[in-house]
Amino acid sequence: MLLSCAAEATSFDAYKQQTNKNFTQEKSKFSTYKAEQKEAFNNYIKELEKYWKKPILTSKKVLVSYSKDKKSRTFIDFEHNELKIQTLAKNRREAEAKLKLALAKAVTFDTKDFYNNDDLEQKLIRIEHSKKIVSATMDTAPVLAPVIFKKKPTQKSLYRYVQKRVQPKHIQVQNSPKAAHEKIYTLNVQLPDDTTIKRSRIYYSEVKQAAKKQNIPLSLIFAIMHSESSFNPMARSYVPAYGLMQIVPHTAGIDAYYYLYKRKRLVGSSYLYNAQNNIAMGSAYLHILYYSYLKDIKNPTSRLYCTIAAYNTGAGNVARAFVSTTNRHRAAQRINLLTPDEVYARLLQNLRYSEPKRYLIKVRKRMKIYKKIYES
Repeated sequence: MLLSCAAEATSFDAYKQQTNKNFTQEKSKFSTYKAEQKEAFNNYIKELEKYWKKPILTSKKVLVSYSKDKKSRTFIDFEHNELKIQTLAKNRREAEAKLKLALAKAVTFDTKDFYNNDDLEQKLIRIEHSKKIVSATMDTAPVLAPVIFKKKPTQKSLYRYVQKRVQPKHIQVQNSPKAAHEKIYTLNVQLPDDTTIKRSRIYYSEVKQAAKKQNIPLSLIFAIMHSESSFNPMARSYVPAYGLMQIVPHTAGIDAYYYLYKRKRLVGSSYLYNAQNNIAMGSAYLHILYYSYLKDIKNPTSRLYCTIAAYNTGAGNVARAFVSTTNRHRAAQRINLLTPDEVYARLLQNLRYSEPKRYLIKVRKRMKIYKKIYES
């Protein structure tokens, strides 16, 4: 399915020659944006520290949501299929009521609900608007409902689900280091074993469309999404990278946006939390890696392995696994003398860091799984 697109590659190469000259102002704007984001993060952490000894925020594979009063918090661990809710309460009766409300929201909220109820994200979107960073409205994709319920839950089915799980035997209690008159009540709920696959189906239409448009395997996009975020729609890492395919705005985001829209713009977190935007951008970047940056690698399988590694660590670091510099053309000449299996082995042996090595193994394995599910 991965074919040569010489004309597009040449056009994109011409753009890259101008990028460093024309993007100084935009990158400076992004630096200011990041600084203001950091200040907002720090201020938010201080708010949370009034109630929690260890404030925890959303990460790549765990979505964390706080109530408006900050006294309840929900963790959806997409990697380990676990849901945990904690609340501060004066007694068990109050705790059970708060846990039931939080659980009902957790299993019925869509991405827009989570986003709009997140005070930190609402502060960050205001910063985006002030800096004229490209933003977007959040989509309304369900998060846990398709995982837990066979069809859209009714009030009755939701009530039964919540009542069954919020019971004294399921609730742990510990003292709060922040408030002597309150305790921390914790509810743990194990999500179904097939949560990841069910979550992937939510994005099938967008992935299928992007795969066709970018002429890349559908299984590759799914495997990247699984490895990057475990399908956490609000995934956020320290880089910073955002969303399902973990796009870094000031690197891959710049290239992908230009490739898609022929405009040199920086996108913000809200733009990348929108699933359709994120999948379009991530798929576009895979296209750029395969058809432009690594186009001199002749064997399609060898090029695919290098593309997967480059998505994680950059094309320059992939080149270093074969030659002593980041020169991709020289690396391609060396790669073209090797079989795909030899290229794979060389990447696992010579990539500079352990993370991209593990990443290549995971994505390759997961491509086989998603190929069987969606392409067989």
